[in-house]
Amino acid sequence: MSTISIYEAKAHLSRLVDEVVTGKRDHVVISRHGKAVVRLDPVRPVDASKRIGLAKGRFAVPTNIDRGNDMVAKLFQGKRKGS
Repeated sequence: MSTISIYEAKAHLSRLVDEVVTGKRDHVVISRHGKAVVRLDPVRPVDASKRIGLAKGRFAVPTNIDRGNDMVAKLFQGKRKGS
């Protein structure tokens, strides 16, 4: 683990970012008054196979899915209880 002071990080931020992005360093911990406060990590690509909407188009939702629950149907239609 690389720990550097906030002063050094300010002076060399561009170089530190390059080192983390290229893999020369796994991450950098920045400290203030000797106490770790921030961790600089590379942004990793997100696995697109685990995103919301992955199953879109793979099955059909019946139009009467809320038939048995009037309260839920009203909530989806924007109607409040007692309206």
